[in-house]
Amino acid sequence: MGMINCHTMATTKVAITLESGTLQEVDRWVRAGRFPNRSRAIQAALSEMLSRRKRRRLLEELSKIDPKQERAFAEEFFSGEPAWPEY
Repeated sequence: MGMINCHTMATTKVAITLESGTLQEVDRWVRAGRFPNRSRAIQAALSEMLSRRKRRRLLEELSKIDPKQERAFAEEFFSGEPAWPEY
């Protein structure tokens, strides 16, 4: 697997505390060449986690939609539209 590239953005240095096993795994990723350094590995992992949370939140909100009500809204919206031509 090739190295994962992170987008270049403004960064801020922070100190974090990790469990030893987690840091060992990060170091394995770096040694294997998946990331250039610990910082990039942790940035990528955190970015992925944030992205998954956003997708999960969207799915949770979409699950609240009532299909019958959504269909009624769509039919109301398109009721003023001209009919599609037959092919």
